[in-house]
Amino acid sequence: FSIGIGIGIGIGIGIGIGIGIGIGIGNMVQANSIANALNANFSIPEWVTGVVLVLLVGAVLLGGIDRISSVAGKLVPFMAVAYIAAATLVLLINITEIPAAFGLIFTHAFTPSAATGGFAGAAVWAAIRFGVARGVFSNEAGLGSAPIAHAAASTKGPVSQGLVAMLGTFIDTIIVCSFTALAIIASGAWTSGETGAALTSHAFDLALPGVGGYIIAVALTIFAFTTILGWSYYCERSLQYLFGVKIIMPFRAVWPLAALVGATLKLGFVWLLADTLNALMALPNLVALALLSPIVFKITKEFFDSRGKSENNPF
Repeated sequence: FSIGIGIGIGIGIGIGIGIGIGIGIGNMVQANSIANALNANFSIPEWVTGVVLVLLVGAVLLGGIDRISSVAGKLVPFMAVAYIAAATLVLLINITEIPAAFGLIFTHAFTPSAATGGFAGAAVWAAIRFGVARGVFSNEAGLGSAPIAHAAASTKGPVSQGLVAMLGTFIDTIIVCSFTALAIIASGAWTSGETGAALTSHAFDLALPGVGGYIIAVALTIFAFTTILGWSYYCERSLQYLFGVKIIMPFRAVWPLAALVGATLKLGFVWLLADTLNALMALPNLVALALLSPIVFKITKEFFDSRGKSENNPF
């Protein structure tokens, strides 16, 4: 009985942390990034961006999960292809600097001090700390958030959907983020002292004067906007588990308002909040993953064994 109570309390605390994280990294941080990018490139006041986000997010949420998936499904693939195409153009313009960029990355990943410019004074521990934090923020690997959405998918089995989830992480971090990092280093923008979205905008603007910054502003706005929508679903499901369906409509009314708060906060505080909340969510989830790993290995082996024995591809 006491074990059951302990598990129940643990689940409740975990869901509560997830909701807090959703508001922090899934809403406020995204709104802050949008507001900063639009202010830097279009001189739009942060509070104006916040108000517009409240209206747009609220309009989509009132339509439920079907409208969320419909909006995200149309915006994300188009913007991802457009962003990679623009990043490829930036790299082609700076193609002679790419070998040096790779050299810089690997050299300073394993030396006791970082390079000059925007990273001056940073040590290896800081590089690892920020690298892991930004990587987790990018792909949510290990946080336990994305499985909430994957669990709602129509699939032939958990392994099949898991492979789809892994593909998303690969595209997001290994491809998109690598293109971004190379564009920043190869263009020389990394020595400018800029941070966040402004750094990427500066890199693209150096290679594509007059349009590069606008490309980043639009791309970041779409990516961050759909992230706000996705995290709204994660939090909604968590609240529904705790309080039932009656909580859904009040949540959908309150969630958009957090975007207004996030859009007007200082960038440094927002990222500190995001990193702290990420850690709070990752720690209990990683423990659960370790405990569940025997089951994962078992069903994964059965999945691939069945593929070898059957003429039909179950994936």
